[in-house]
Amino acid sequence: MPQRTLLFVVFDGVQSLDVTGPLEVFSGAERHAPGTYRIRTASLDGGPVRTTSGLTLVPDEALTAAKEPHTLLVPGGEGTRDPDPRLVGWLRAHGPRPARLVSVCTGAFLLAAAGLLDGRRATTHWAYCDRLARERPAVRVEPEPIYVRDGRVATSAGVTAGIDLALALVEEDLDRDVALSLARHLVVFLRRPGNQAQFSAQLAAQTALREPLRDVQRWITEHPDTDLGVEALAARAALSPRHFARAFRAETGMTPGRYVDRVRLEHARRLLEDTPGGIEEISRASGYGTPEAMRRAFLKAFGTAPAEYRRRFRPAAVD
Repeated sequence: MPQRTLLFVVFDGVQSLDVTGPLEVFSGAERHAPGTYRIRTASLDGGPVRTTSGLTLVPDEALTAAKEPHTLLVPGGEGTRDPDPRLVGWLRAHGPRPARLVSVCTGAFLLAAAGLLDGRRATTHWAYCDRLARERPAVRVEPEPIYVRDGRVATSAGVTAGIDLALALVEEDLDRDVALSLARHLVVFLRRPGNQAQFSAQLAAQTALREPLRDVQRWITEHPDTDLGVEALAARAALSPRHFARAFRAETGMTPGRYVDRVRLEHARRLLEDTPGGIEEISRASGYGTPEAMRRAFLKAFGTAPAEYRRRFRPAAVD
């Protein structure tokens, strides 16, 4: 297999983990299979850059001197808010050439500014998806997945999602065993599916202001296997079903049914990842009732069945 050159673009205000997370994955793969990757870092003029955390990175070279890479990786950070026009111009000129173009977190804004995401599906950190869609209407922004592949272009969500994407690329370049070995070394999961949601049900929804509704949220999380219909939840809140549904949506940003669906899905995911329980047992404990109901929910949310989802997280698990 020919050696692949990876070029990491760095700039003042870059998020350090956007760089070092994927870099650790690819450098680990190079140690595992020498000659696989040649990793380079470059800034506009080749000088040191200061990250958002205050860490100073010293790149290998200037972008103007960098040879065309196989994979060009653009991280995010505060420096993407008002980027140097020279950086955007360099990306516009050189971004179309690599076999793979990758962004981490708000690095998608740099690719979009250079016109490299026009007409493509893309994602970024969930907190900035609306802004990206608003500022770059030519980009088809998908706010939920942790990473999105559209042809040769791959974009990922916030910080640690760059590690998930890097592991996926290593698995594509080498094989699953290498990627699994790296994931274990880094103490991360191999591997979250790209279409896995960026955040949990509890983070996706706002915390209700009123105590009865907060109590209902806690009850849902702690009892996913009970009756969580609107009537039952409204009774717990001492409200009429109509009033409860309206108030819950107003205070949390989602309907009771949507919140329950997310909590049950998250509960099932955790059981699949962390316990040896069987699919039928987990489906009951998560409130699905039957394995088929849970299977439909997983296919809709992740594009994969529960058993396959578990295999990705717990390769040695046996159902």
